[in-house]
Amino acid sequence: MEKPLTQHIVPGRPPLSLKEYEQVGGYQSVRKVLKEMTPAEVQTLVKDSNLRGRGGAGFNTGLKWSFVPMGDDVPRPKYLVANADEMEPGTFKDRLLLEGNPHQLIEGMIVASYAIQADISYVFLRFAYKLAAQEITKAINEAYEAGYLGKNILGSGYSLEMHLHTGVGRYMCGEETALLNALEGKRANPRAKPPFPQVSGLYGKPTIVNNVETLCCLPHIVNNGAEWFKGLSRNKSEDAGTKLYGVSGKVNKPGCWELPMGVTVRELLEEYAGGMKNGYKFRGALPGGASTDFLVEEHLDVKMDYNSVAAVGSRMGTGTMIVLDDQTCPVGFVQNLQHFFAQESCGFCTPCREGLPWVEKVLGSIDNGTGKQTDLNILDFHTKYLGPGNTFCALAPGAMEPLQSALKYFREDFERHIHEQRCPWRS
Repeated sequence: MEKPLTQHIVPGRPPLSLKEYEQVGGYQSVRKVLKEMTPAEVQTLVKDSNLRGRGGAGFNTGLKWSFVPMGDDVPRPKYLVANADEMEPGTFKDRLLLEGNPHQLIEGMIVASYAIQADISYVFLRFAYKLAAQEITKAINEAYEAGYLGKNILGSGYSLEMHLHTGVGRYMCGEETALLNALEGKRANPRAKPPFPQVSGLYGKPTIVNNVETLCCLPHIVNNGAEWFKGLSRNKSEDAGTKLYGVSGKVNKPGCWELPMGVTVRELLEEYAGGMKNGYKFRGALPGGASTDFLVEEHLDVKMDYNSVAAVGSRMGTGTMIVLDDQTCPVGFVQNLQHFFAQESCGFCTPCREGLPWVEKVLGSIDNGTGKQTDLNILDFHTKYLGPGNTFCALAPGAMEPLQSALKYFREDFERHIHEQRCPWRS
């Protein structure tokens, strides 16, 4: 099984230095694109590879790049931003790449920057990733010293600046336009679209924002080709490549693994996460972080790819699964998530600003034994009122996904709380 993203990452060992990275083929893709390929050819290659964004949306990366205006008469500078603000609860895949092989990210960013002819690039990093900040800073400095960054890279005539920017810690910065506002020193509110960042992004200039894992795929696609990348997936179609999958919860071996796109939920839980711990049974799982709908036992053989998970009413999201067991209260589980989302709302639009705290309060009443049957109607209403199309960005609709699916699959647990006027999971 090929593992291009993690083949040089060894837990407990420092990441490869620049010299070590070059010895295993590092920066060969940069040499190739600068000397042998035009920006348009790089865009076409990535588009043909079917690389879909690994941040959760799953949009075709090459197609996203194609919306950036090209030519000598377009506004300058152009920007590329690596979204390393990994604050989705239950998600830790990018941290593995950031800490384990920062040169791979830098190489991918250079390839992406060349493809859109960006002049300046940023790594927008989560504030809590202290070790990642240290390793990225070191790697960027090494890349400058070796001539992979700066003026006239490798004598190609192409120049690129790269900077690390550490955020102050807001979940909202995972939304690309809110990230750009934060990068400009403004409040992290999302922007209206259009215009889209590809045309008017950072400081009003053309900008691409890509996820860390997405960017780390690029050197391997350039070196090995689109068909090779598609062949890594079990589907060999729209959902190409490998994927970093994670599992957390009451399992024997929580962790993160690089696997072919399209492994099943059952394989992740039983083969890689080692099954449920003794005394615990599986009840459900959020397949891609906190803002996805629950999958339950009937979905164990669903393939973990964008299309298959969507077909059963959820989203693959980041591919990092949070497991709900039979000894954890689903009401308290969901209330904890709603507390996070309510706290992280930017407050820009009324449904999100007012609705999420109200949802959290209603869930709290049910959980502590003071809930009423009508509270379920209130929650049902909010799952629609805060759903897609009713808020300025996707934060509130994402927050409603675990709630609406919990009301669907675990409604008897909510009703039992109300009927017994207590939480059955508390002694």
